[in-house]
Amino acid sequence: MKLLIKGGTLIDPATGKVGELDLLVIDGRIAKTGVNLSAGDAEVLDAAGKLVTPGLIDMHVHLREPGFEAKETIFSGSCAAARGGFTSIACMPNTNPVADCAAIISYIRGRARKAGKVNVYPIGAITSGSKGAELAEMGDMQEAGAVAFSDDGQPVISAGLMRRAMQYAGMLNMTIISHCEDKSLASGGVMHEGYLSTVLGLPGIPACAEEVMVARDILLAEETGCPVHIAHVSTAGSVRLVREARARGIRVTAEVTPHHFTLTDEAVTGYNTSTKVNPPLRTGADVAAVRQGLADGTISVIATDHAPHTIEEKDVEYGLAPFGMVGLETAVGLVWTELVATGILTPLEAVAKLTLNPATILGLPKGELAVGADADITIIDPAATWTVDPEQFASKGRNTPFAGRVLQGLPYATILGGRIVMREGALA
Repeated sequence: MKLLIKGGTLIDPATGKVGELDLLVIDGRIAKTGVNLSAGDAEVLDAAGKLVTPGLIDMHVHLREPGFEAKETIFSGSCAAARGGFTSIACMPNTNPVADCAAIISYIRGRARKAGKVNVYPIGAITSGSKGAELAEMGDMQEAGAVAFSDDGQPVISAGLMRRAMQYAGMLNMTIISHCEDKSLASGGVMHEGYLSTVLGLPGIPACAEEVMVARDILLAEETGCPVHIAHVSTAGSVRLVREARARGIRVTAEVTPHHFTLTDEAVTGYNTSTKVNPPLRTGADVAAVRQGLADGTISVIATDHAPHTIEEKDVEYGLAPFGMVGLETAVGLVWTELVATGILTPLEAVAKLTLNPATILGLPKGELAVGADADITIIDPAATWTVDPEQFASKGRNTPFAGRVLQGLPYATILGGRIVMREGALA
C-alpha cells in the first residue's frame, strides 16, 4: 500500500525542519521525503497550501469505557480523536472499574484495536481504585501496556504515598501524571475563587488549591528523581513553580488545555455548565501567564483533558453539574486561532507541543517524520475557517462552551499507519 502526499509544507519538530516537501508512505511507514516525488501506483493526496505534521498526540483524554459508556466509548472517543487530527491518545484511568490492574489495561487496548481509528495508550491508576490508600500494581500494568500512572480526577492526598509511587515509577522508568488539587482548599468550590464567584454566588476554588500540590510534587520529584508531569496547569503560580523547577534541572513537565489558554472565569457568567471544569477557568492574568509559559517552553505540552458527559448530567444547576468539557474536535482550531495566528507560538512550536513532546514524555515511538517512522500523519489547513457545531461532533459529548465560535485552522486529514482514517471531516 502506497500513499504519496504532494505539495504540503512538512513540519518535523524532531529535526526542527519546515519546508515544502512531498512524502511517500509504503506499507505503513515513511519511505521517503523530497521534492517532486513520484510513485506511479500510489494513491496521491494533494496537500498544497496545507501543513503535513507528525500525527497529533493528546496525552490527556477521558474515554469513559468501561463503566460510563453513556458519556463516551472507546470507539466514539477514537472517532472524535481522528476528526480532531489526533492519531494517538492516552486515556485516563477514572473508569468503572478503575484502570488499576493489568486486566483493565488489556481490555482497553483490545477495544481500541477493534475500533481501529487511532492509537490508544492506557494510563494506569497510581492507587488501587484511585482511592489514595495503597499503590496499584504498577509493574503489572506496565507489562500490559500502560504508558504512565495517574489518579487524574482524584489527587493523591498523602505525600508519603505519592513519594512511594514516584519511587516505584522511577524504577520502572515511567512518568507520574499529577492532578494537583488540595481538596481541603478546593472545599466544594465550582469555579475560580475571586470577584466573579462572589458576584455569581458560587463557591470558589482558590489558585493556591492547585499551587500547593504543584509545589509538593515538584519537591517529591526532586527527592526521588522520578519524572513528573503536571496535568492541566491553570494558574500563574503553577507556571512560575514549574519554570523554577525546570531551571533547577528537576524532571518536571507540564501541560495546558486549550480552554485554560483561551477562556477566563468570565465565561461562567450565564451559568453555562460547559464552563465548569477542574481546575476551573481562571483570571485574565492567569491566562496571560499560561500563554507566556507556552511561549518560553515552560509548558511543553498542549492536551485537551477531553471530558464528555451526557446532556442530562450537564443540563442542571451549575453546582450540581459534573466537571469537564469535550476538547478533541476543537483543539487544533483553538491552538491556531489563539496561539499561532496571534504569534504566541510558531507553527513548529505548536506542532512540537502536540506531537514530539508528549511522545517523549510517555516514551512513545511517535512524533516525527523520519524515514522508517510509523506513517502516523496529520494534515492541517491553517487558513480554513469554520464554526464549532457540537451536533457535528463524533464524540458523544456535546459539552463545549465554544459552540458557534468561528475558528481558524482545521484538520484536513488524519493518517494512521499509512491509512487515511479521516479526510475533510469524514471518517473512513
